[in-house]
Amino acid sequence: MDVRLTSEQRQLRDAAAKLADDLGPRSVQDLDDGNRIARLEKAVDTTGWRSLRSDGASGVEVALVAEEFGRRLVDVPFLGPVLADDLREQIEGGAERWTIAVDGRAVDSRGCERFLMLDQLHVVAGTVGAALPEVDLTRVDADAGAGPFDLVGTLSAEQAQHWQALALVATIADLVGCARGAHALACEYAKVREQYGNTIGSYQAIAHLLAEGLAHIEGSISVLRHAAWAVDELSPAEAVRAARIAKLYCARAAHTVCETAIQVHGGIGNTWECLAHVYLRRALTSTELFPVSLEEMDLGLS
Repeated sequence: MDVRLTSEQRQLRDAAAKLADDLGPRSVQDLDDGNRIARLEKAVDTTGWRSLRSDGASGVEVALVAEEFGRRLVDVPFLGPVLADDLREQIEGGAERWTIAVDGRAVDSRGCERFLMLDQLHVVAGTVGAALPEVDLTRVDADAGAGPFDLVGTLSAEQAQHWQALALVATIADLVGCARGAHALACEYAKVREQYGNTIGSYQAIAHLLAEGLAHIEGSISVLRHAAWAVDELSPAEAVRAARIAKLYCARAAHTVCETAIQVHGGIGNTWECLAHVYLRRALTSTELFPVSLEEMDLGLS
């Protein structure tokens, strides 16, 4: 496995990062800014990144975009549509801007009218229902429990595992992005918040917390890169196994980093106005999307 990114992949990552930095929310209040969301939606739609897989992109490239979008809390649909795009590609074609449904919820469904759902090896389609209450403030889920459903295709066992590996990798990338964003938020605060005449980042208690968070992030990036590479380079069963291991590690790491960011902010970290809780909310929902438990592993992880 060559962990180095190609020049095209670096350009894709940088473009996703710039778009997210320019139009992603900078505060909790920005989450209600309709003009910003409209500009962000138009920009993401123009890039064509929601159809990356049908355009021939690798799992690594999907992960790069998902990671940067998670880092800056991009609050227009990407994860749901890009997974639906891959599913429709495997059953030969279809319209854009569909999303996916899992456990009766149409995921990341803002602006989407239809969803695809994998029922064992059958791909079924349905209509997106009413929006549902959600912990995540950056993504909208909708009701997908009411029928009728249309059978639109059938996958082989290997195709289903291949899609499952990609779905896990997309959520892992979002988790890593959330961890990076929350850590950066905490570092910036530690540089400007003063206590007893010094910035709080100069004290070991804070510095060690942030250093530990960085170690968690570096480990997460490593296992994410391997899982994303495995989607296209290993057998479907091996790719799913790699993704499950990465999901367990990255979920725990993201939770730790996001909770640390709240702790570093002190009292303000527990207020609605602090963006730290938005990162934690997104990390929690990405963890519960295609969840993985230790019981599914065979390596004695703890």
